[in-house]
Amino acid sequence: MNFLKRNFQTILALCIAVAFLVFGAVRSEIGTVLIKAIRVCLECIGIG
Repeated sequence: MNFLKRNFQTILALCIAVAFLVFGAVRSEIGTVLIKAIRVCLECIGIG
């Protein structure tokens, strides 16, 4: 029983994560996230 409960929670969390990824892609936030990631990387190595 505990095994099934843990697997259900894992599958539910995975489905929610995929739903949020799709929602972000539909809202065209992929570019925003990429730009912020590039800025953080450039700051870490001292260029930005």
